[in-house]
Amino acid sequence: MKKQFAVFLLRWVLSSFGLWLSLRLLGAFGADYDEPATIGMFLVAGLVFSIVNTLLRPIIIILSLPAILLTLGLFTLIVNGFMVYISLMLVPGFEVSFWASVFTGIILSLINYVLSGLLELRKAEG
Repeated sequence: MKKQFAVFLLRWVLSSFGLWLSLRLLGAFGADYDEPATIGMFLVAGLVFSIVNTLLRPIIIILSLPAILLTLGLFTLIVNGFMVYISLMLVPGFEVSFWASVFTGIILSLINYVLSGLLELRKAEG
């Protein structure tokens, strides 16, 4: 139980960092947030993203399965972007275009991929 909670906290912090990083990088592409942005603002956004991803993503994946199969899985990038878009619309202080949220979803997926690889490496060592 402790290990699962630690993994959740790590994913939450890294999702928040990924949101901050991607919104800083994609500022010219329709991603904006209110200044001065605080760490708490991004932590709340990361928590909302985690909750939306946990509750809504499986339903959206099932509903969009034909499009995912037709595009050989590339439509999952759009689904990830939609999850980011919904999450940031629920948190006050963020304005993101849909395409900026798709790119944010790609950045978050890359961060998650690296994190999962590091966690698997630690499991193999331990």
